[in-house]
Amino acid sequence: MTDLRSDTLTRPTAAMRAVIAAAEVGDEQRGEDPTVNLLLERVRALLGKEAALFLPGGTMCNNLAIAAHTRPGDAILAHRSAHILRSESAGAARLAQVQTEALDGAHGRFTARQVEDAVTAGSRYEPATRLLCVEQTHNFGGGAVWPLAELGEVCTAAHAHGLAVHMDGARLLNAAVATGVPAHDFAAHVDSVWICFTKGLGAPIGAVLAGTEEFIARARRLKHAFGGALRQAGIAAAGCLYALDHNVRRLADDHALARRLAEGLRPIEAVRLHTPRPDTNMVFFDVDGWNHAALLDVLATYKVKLGAVGPHLRAVTHLDVTADDIDRALEAIVLTLETPRRSSSPGRP
Repeated sequence: MTDLRSDTLTRPTAAMRAVIAAAEVGDEQRGEDPTVNLLLERVRALLGKEAALFLPGGTMCNNLAIAAHTRPGDAILAHRSAHILRSESAGAARLAQVQTEALDGAHGRFTARQVEDAVTAGSRYEPATRLLCVEQTHNFGGGAVWPLAELGEVCTAAHAHGLAVHMDGARLLNAAVATGVPAHDFAAHVDSVWICFTKGLGAPIGAVLAGTEEFIARARRLKHAFGGALRQAGIAAAGCLYALDHNVRRLADDHALARRLAEGLRPIEAVRLHTPRPDTNMVFFDVDGWNHAALLDVLATYKVKLGAVGPHLRAVTHLDVTADDIDRALEAIVLTLETPRRSSSPGRP
């Protein structure tokens, strides 16, 4: 099976499993797990922040960060297609009790002027804006990278109005590899940031949130309140350390495979690419005349899986995908489009 639904589908390699099995462990909640502590120091330095916190996954990172930066009744700003709005079960509203104001813009990006226009000081009628959230890379924007200069402009605007800035950096290292800009240069513009190890980096568990010592102290208390305290978490952190050592630079291979897929899709008449040349490891596209669910069902018979994300199809390359897999997927798409099993209601799944 060629599975391009998400880079969360990666599986730990035999070498990573061996490191996990041999990990030195302690009580993470008490700060006594040496492998977790080593990971936190590595990520803190990588991102240029004062302190860091180990968490099971990225959604908890976002929810903790929003709650740590705000008070109930505040407002935050985020792009309309941000992961915190579309894919986290209203966690910001349920856990941090904040209102989210959505900003528009191509590829998941918006401008400094939009930020300035959206900020409110707060009154008896409306909440005060306390936090700006950005996403690097932007998942539903096609895996798009925020250019460093544009990111700096929106963050400067936010800070000028007294807002904190949080970065959902689930795929920040994809952006760093794709652009050659060090991760800490992107992170320098924001007050908090996290990276995920369970996507292109291939670890089975783990994300690390970073920021100031004061921010991380607040986040640690919230982590305990949200049920995120861990015990011998070194077995998970060991996989993350292995990923930092072995799976970062190879993200460039995923980006090359995404471009290979996009180039192969471009000549197909029925296909409309939303990312003609992907920034990173995602290809978003539509197929004229096909209902997504019907198309995915036919593709599965050729042992190829894609994802339906909102109104588009999405293919994500990762360390378990090879060039042969991409060629197999392209062949399966061509064969599928040649079948007579078309739906009478094309478009959305």
